[in-house]
Amino acid sequence: MFTQFPRRHRVSFVGDFHLAQAQTAPSPVDSNKILKKKLKKLSKQLYELQRALYAEDQRSLLLVFQAMDAAGKDSTIRSVMRGVNPAGCQVHSFKQPSAEELDHDFLWRSSQRLPQRGRIGIFNRSYYEEVLVVRVHPEYLGTQKLPGEINTHAFWEERYESIRSHEQHLARNGTVVIKFWLNVSQDAQKARFLSRLNEPEKNWKFSAGDLKERTFWQQYMDAYAMALNQTSRPWAPWYAIPADNKLAMRVEVAETIVATLSAMNPAYPQVAASTRKQFAKIRQQLLTGD
Repeated sequence: MFTQFPRRHRVSFVGDFHLAQAQTAPSPVDSNKILKKKLKKLSKQLYELQRALYAEDQRSLLLVFQAMDAAGKDSTIRSVMRGVNPAGCQVHSFKQPSAEELDHDFLWRSSQRLPQRGRIGIFNRSYYEEVLVVRVHPEYLGTQKLPGEINTHAFWEERYESIRSHEQHLARNGTVVIKFWLNVSQDAQKARFLSRLNEPEKNWKFSAGDLKERTFWQQYMDAYAMALNQTSRPWAPWYAIPADNKLAMRVEVAETIVATLSAMNPAYPQVAASTRKQFAKIRQQLLTGD
């Protein structure tokens, strides 16, 4: 089971993570020119690694993105994955569960969207919504048709246990899981909300519901801290990425993905010696034939 992950911004595996440790602004930070150059270089490296992963066709990589509204999930996914072959990448966004999804356990809908072998899967939000949004708003549990007592300490502990077991199962079967919490500050979120209101081309991004959720900021921070402590493990680590500087955040995410794929060391399949011996004859046929 692959567990060689980079250390930068990685959340501890022993449950001693504290919000005070989590930066929202990178320090120090490079100039935009340097950051853009780094991102371009990382994009090329990611392209080559993804090609090898696709050809190897034995393992997959699952990237999970979670964040408060306006932290930059969409733009980060778009920028970091820009150079990847779309045939080897699968992106899924999870919003409010449908009636069909509510008729299954909370891991069911995301399980249907796991990446195939050789591919990179991206979850824009994920099953973690069930211990983040639902923990902040436990009234949502009323629609989930659950047996037994709900919204108890034991109930949430069992959800964390289910997630840990699920991710360990994926790791044992060749899916490497890395998870990003894009940690934006309240001030940066406020500025981005105002930008959405003030710039017509961004108006479509704003929702009154986003403003309502902002009033639950501390409850969300507590839920994130609990989720990260309960589920950052060697087989599926969390990375708390400072998100106030979008360009620096994208570089950090790209560096983590490239470092993880490099450690996985995907390799192109080797052609059997008996097959290679036939290449000279086949090559000659192609050169002399019609």
